[in-house]
Amino acid sequence: MLDERARRIVAANEALSLGYGGVCAVQRACGLSRVTIAKGMREIAEGRALPEGRIRKAGAGRKRITERDPGLLPALDRLIEPATRGDPESPLRWICKSTQTLAQELTRQKHPVCAVKVGQLLHAQQYSLQSNRKTEEGDEHPDRDAQFGYINEHVKTALGKNLPVISVDTKKKELIGNYVNTGRQWLRAKAPTKVNGHDFPSPDVPRAYPYGIYDIGRNTGFVNVGTDHDTGAFAVASIRGWWRAKGRLLYPAATRLLITADGGGSNGYRLRLWKVALQKLADETGLAVSVCHFPPGTSKWNKVEHRLFSFISSNWRGEPLRDYETIVNLISRTTTVSGLTVTCRLDRRKYATGKRVSDEEMTHVNLQPAAFHGEWNYTIRPCGASCL
Repeated sequence: MLDERARRIVAANEALSLGYGGVCAVQRACGLSRVTIAKGMREIAEGRALPEGRIRKAGAGRKRITERDPGLLPALDRLIEPATRGDPESPLRWICKSTQTLAQELTRQKHPVCAVKVGQLLHAQQYSLQSNRKTEEGDEHPDRDAQFGYINEHVKTALGKNLPVISVDTKKKELIGNYVNTGRQWLRAKAPTKVNGHDFPSPDVPRAYPYGIYDIGRNTGFVNVGTDHDTGAFAVASIRGWWRAKGRLLYPAATRLLITADGGGSNGYRLRLWKVALQKLADETGLAVSVCHFPPGTSKWNKVEHRLFSFISSNWRGEPLRDYETIVNLISRTTTVSGLTVTCRLDRRKYATGKRVSDEEMTHVNLQPAAFHGEWNYTIRPCGASCL
């Protein structure tokens, strides 16, 4: 309950009251050093009072390391960011900059310091451990924001008319087998799930290709898990499966379907097979299929990514995907507090790769490009006799 000054004054007073041998007795009783007790005795004898709030005289104590070595912080700063404010040939330019490594290099540069003090200095200078953040998207298209506005306006209009609006994309392909799955789950202590020590499988190892359809208006998901290849035909087959299982029941009076999709992949705006397959879907359903593609490099704004796929990844974290049944069950049981429900099915059909679509086949696609970026925004209507 006593501060440093009060402790030494009390101990010194006890030593003075004991007389000869009092310093040794108090030192053994309270653990304070003989030097500290003697200092307290001098303060009592001199009768000098320190200013209020102080426990030592001004200027006492060891000086900070940055005061004793003014060049320490600049040297540390140069090591942390050599590419921007220091020598690009710094010996730490291409090695892991741990506090231990930084301390060793600073000591070599005549700034002796320990690793613990380096960590304290870094925190004091507002440094912290940081991971990479995916924010750089390369060269932005000049009409990037205008396309976002176009998509937003058409989605709002379609939802206002109670028309189906879906966001589609293919999730990352998954290895089927006893392979590591990122994330952690609650298990008994020291009893982790054991998986293969490597994940460099041969081409014979089966894969899963989850194609997601997120119904923006209904907050529901539909995932078609393919077992063959992720092609344009597979993408449209997944949409067809959603329409037959869910869409036509939820939107019996619909005359148009609006799809928001990435600019690349199996549903890319340059892919002819995607458009030919959409024409077949339009002919089968009688729907005018409108498609709005996100500009290149902006797929993370597609709602299927953060309203469906993110929750699926969270639900199966740490669970090895040993078979297709496990994948289907984990996806089907994905829910959120906001009411998301997901339907999942397994698609074992074969989808050939490398299939070319001729110019003649493209003439049978009743495609009507929009006035604004017709390559990104277009409508494929059911083909009548004039298209044949």
